[in-house]
Amino acid sequence: MTTPAKSDGATLTKDAAAGETLLKVTGLQKHFPIKKGLLQRQVGAVHAVDGLDFEVRAGETLGVVGESGCGKSTMGRLITRLLEPTGGKVEFEGRDITHLGVSGMRPLRRDVQMIFQDPYSSLNPRHTIGTIIGAPFKLQGVEPEGGVKKEVQRLLSVVGLNPEHYNRYPHEFSGGQRQRIGIARALALNPKLVVADEPVSALDVSIQAQVVNLLDDLQQELGLTYVIIAHDLSVVRHVSDRIAVMYLGKIVELADRESLYKAPMHPYTKALMSAVPIPDPRRKNEKSERILLKGDVPSPISPPSGCRFHTRCWKATEICKTTEPKLTELKPGQQVACHHPENFEDQAPQDTVLLTMAKEAAELVADEVLAESAETSAAVAAEVAETSEAPAAEEAAETPATEESAETPVTEESAETPATEESAASAESPAAAEPETGEK
Repeated sequence: MTTPAKSDGATLTKDAAAGETLLKVTGLQKHFPIKKGLLQRQVGAVHAVDGLDFEVRAGETLGVVGESGCGKSTMGRLITRLLEPTGGKVEFEGRDITHLGVSGMRPLRRDVQMIFQDPYSSLNPRHTIGTIIGAPFKLQGVEPEGGVKKEVQRLLSVVGLNPEHYNRYPHEFSGGQRQRIGIARALALNPKLVVADEPVSALDVSIQAQVVNLLDDLQQELGLTYVIIAHDLSVVRHVSDRIAVMYLGKIVELADRESLYKAPMHPYTKALMSAVPIPDPRRKNEKSERILLKGDVPSPISPPSGCRFHTRCWKATEICKTTEPKLTELKPGQQVACHHPENFEDQAPQDTVLLTMAKEAAELVADEVLAESAETSAAVAAEVAETSEAPAAEEAAETPATEESAETPVTEESAETPATEESAASAESPAAAEPETGEK
């Protein structure tokens, strides 16, 4: 199958993305209760999703990445209303669908569909392919032109399967073919939003490219909007317009594709990007600059205080342990929840003392990575300081100088203030903390 590259459809996608907001999620939460004893009293809860805020614009593709157990699949089931949220709000085309019941959601099922992760368990083995793909028409009371059988056969050909296999059962197909059947079922009623939960992770590598290209083609032909949940960062980069990085139930960074891959701002995002292998035989003998994170993801039953990543972060300070960072737009189109972001000025320059766990985490990070991080952050901080001083200097030149301003020149003193020294120290603190302990 010859497929146009993502860039070929960029104009269509971006024009659509500039339009209306199709899906808006505010403060979305899902806590699964833990019950014990004869009376099944609740003794705790699993914080699977713990406060998500994002929007999906019509025609775009939002990729969601993160480690296993971070809440990606739960989030996908919440926005399609297959799960009841514990808190927050989900709006589809401006309508609040957070607590709609089965009857209320039935008309919306035509517009919101889901492609499930496991193609082996998402298809009923007792039903034929024709019955499975034709089920949406029966449930919604829709009679397609030419009849259900003709429409199902058309859908089979759209996803690259033989229409003559209408009467076959799921066990007669391979994993890739079953996933195509799941895609055909999701597209039966021409939905506006499709949530794809790991659509290619269970497939062979040779089949993954075909399914990804198929999704890309269908988006351009039908004007679909995707939320694609995936582990593979290269797959996400190929299909996404914007990418959300999740960690332990929260979004830690949300940015457009180019910004995220070129200059990730959250330390966790940088660690994820460093894990992507570079297919270059000439680099096989070079030392890896991969960032190895300390330990495992903490338990979602009792997540850490403050920033949830501080237990594994090499830049963590006291403020990371006590104060939770908000998802803030630091650059146009790039939001990050971090007190000490990468490739940007420090948001907490006064806090420079690394935690003990941060020093231990720094031992797993290559010296070159730490040095590069410190240099980039210092350079960005200096650039921001220069741009902020320039307007102040122009203002001072235009306004008439008073006696007080003459006695206390602002620009000279600000250049020598301890705060600037602290910010410079904080920018270099990760590298300065353990200069000789990096293990490659």
